Amino acid sequence: MKKIAVVGCTGAVGLTMLELLENTDYAVECMASARSAGQTLKVGSRSYLISEFSVEACAACDIVFLCVSGKFALQYGRQLSESSFVIDNSSAFRYEPDVPLLVPPVNGAAYQGEKLIANPNCSSAIALMVLGPLHLAYELDSLIVSTYQAASGAGKPAMLELVENTKHFSDYGESNSSSNFPYNLAFNVIPQVDQFESNGYTKEEMKVVWEVRKVLACPDLPISTTAVRVPTLRSHAESLTIKFKQPVNSLSAVRALLQRSPGVEVIDRPDEKRYPMPMTSTYKHAVEVGRIRHNLIYGDCGLDMFISGDQLLRGASLNAFEIMQLVSA
Repeated sequence: MKKIAVVGCTGAVGLTMLELLENTDYAVECMASARSAGQTLKVGSRSYLISEFSVEACAACDIVFLCVSGKFALQYGRQLSESSFVIDNSSAFRYEPDVPLLVPPVNGAAYQGEKLIANPNCSSAIALMVLGPLHLAYELDSLIVSTYQAASGAGKPAMLELVENTKHFSDYGESNSSSNFPYNLAFNVIPQVDQFESNGYTKEEMKVVWEVRKVLACPDLPISTTAVRVPTLRSHAESLTIKFKQPVNSLSAVRALLQRSPGVEVIDRPDEKRYPMPMTSTYKHAVEVGRIRHNLIYGDCGLDMFISGDQLLRGASLNAFEIMQLVSA
């Protein structure tokens, strides 16, 4: 029986990881800070006694999930990988040339047995489920991404704050402050996710650029991104404008291709008001894709589409879970 450690088990991603592990036969160790050690954590039908993180305890595990900050991962990630497979959910190692950045349905075949593996940013992971099969079929020439990101991307406290601020909202201007966002997110959208870089883009936006290029092995692919925080709880939505090197003659063929792709669900019946939404993609393993149409600028070589995926599942824990299945095979 394989032994799994979930480090950072009390956070939103860690808890979702435990939900995925509930119906497996893995032995699971829950680890967190000294503040949480000794507490009992109930997830589904399982109860776990939280232990304080230690390098020695992780060394006794086959696989270690790091659901922690990038600073923590940088401090311990490589050391832990000397004895265990380490799947890191932070951005600490995503851009290191010797660390694979994996979305298993897209580039799992490129995995070569490395012990330290990076899990992509949530927006990148969700988009890549759709971009991967399209790139294989038509070859991407350029990409424009607009993301509409849920509160869950800022963690469990941010989700709780959004719920409370929404309950108490009465009018604009009365309370603009927030402990988790630049401004109050209730009934608002904020065109800033993460800090601004010197080029005017936020780090969140640049993560999509860097990570899509790395996963698709297209280091020079032109990509532009705008990331916006919206008042939804845990599913991100994204608008994709894609230019291809090959013409896309049939939208029906595109829909059929995506419907066959693992982890993708086509919901594209605008005549019936059926399209991807956070309301329908939340708690779902698949990424929803719809509003598929030829782009008015690029013609047959371009597509526009709208996607939505659960940030805590498809965008984080589920992808890490699939990485675990890959390294365990």
